[in-house]
Amino acid sequence: MDQTPTLVSEDPVTTGFVYGLGPAMVTLNAKAAEIARTDIPVLILGESGTGKDAYARLIHRLSQKGDSRLWKINCSSVVPGDLLAQVHEAMGRLSSREPSGSIYLDNIQELDLACQRVLLSHLPDGESCGSQNASCARLISSTTRSLESEVEAGRFRRELYFRLNGASLRLPALRDRREDISILTEFFLHKHSRALNKKVSPLSKKAMQTLAAYHWPGNIRELEYFARKMVVFDDVQMALNDLHAARIANQRPLENGRGASLKVAARAASKEAERELILQALGRTRWNRKRAAQELQISYKSLLYKIKQIGALNEEQQS
Repeated sequence: MDQTPTLVSEDPVTTGFVYGLGPAMVTLNAKAAEIARTDIPVLILGESGTGKDAYARLIHRLSQKGDSRLWKINCSSVVPGDLLAQVHEAMGRLSSREPSGSIYLDNIQELDLACQRVLLSHLPDGESCGSQNASCARLISSTTRSLESEVEAGRFRRELYFRLNGASLRLPALRDRREDISILTEFFLHKHSRALNKKVSPLSKKAMQTLAAYHWPGNIRELEYFARKMVVFDDVQMALNDLHAARIANQRPLENGRGASLKVAARAASKEAERELILQALGRTRWNRKRAAQELQISYKSLLYKIKQIGALNEEQQS
């Protein structure tokens, strides 16, 4: 069956973050579908949370190697020896299949120059791995920074950049595709209400307007966390209040007027990260607090205290 760009944009259950009906996403999905049909290396650019992993999976799934494995290597914290082992393992496993699969190099911008040298020496080049060579793995990479700027700054090898950038996809930030916020919200509400076996009330027009007006610095990932929060607590207003508080915190200047305090921002980010980890553990355990405490490696009493801290009193009393 021919995988057309229309199918890409109209199947939220299978494509997840790729779903969108705005002009930017229609154009992007059409380009992704065209690139997927080739075997050229793909570089996916976008802010954190914009759906780079989803597009890597999509390109692999729509390619001729879609029935084989997509092998992901996280470049955020690897040393040359570990990277070499992972590349060798990936290529060895994939070369044993006909046709081979794809290698996904996530956060490629985080590799230091030594790791880049190792990677460059072991990646197939265009001549030895042409479109007719089914035993070669497809290369897909992602980055949150402009690799062209990194090359100019001497932090990224020019040869490696050219090897990886056969074709590029630039993912828009959520604030640049606000027309998709409502339909993405509905998708995530449905996804998590089904996963948690909980019903959720439809959002009002005013609530949707509030979501559309928010800046969403965490992009689609932040929107999904927000939707999951509404499902977990079954309290739309509480989630909207948290969103309003986050907006105020992001806009609050220092008393001396020189901008936001790094310590304040770090403290707020730490609290939000802790809150999300707690909600994730409670969601996975269906609010079994003892099991959640074990997963989080804290005492049961500490978890109860933290549940109160994050404003989950009502939900805790019901569980």
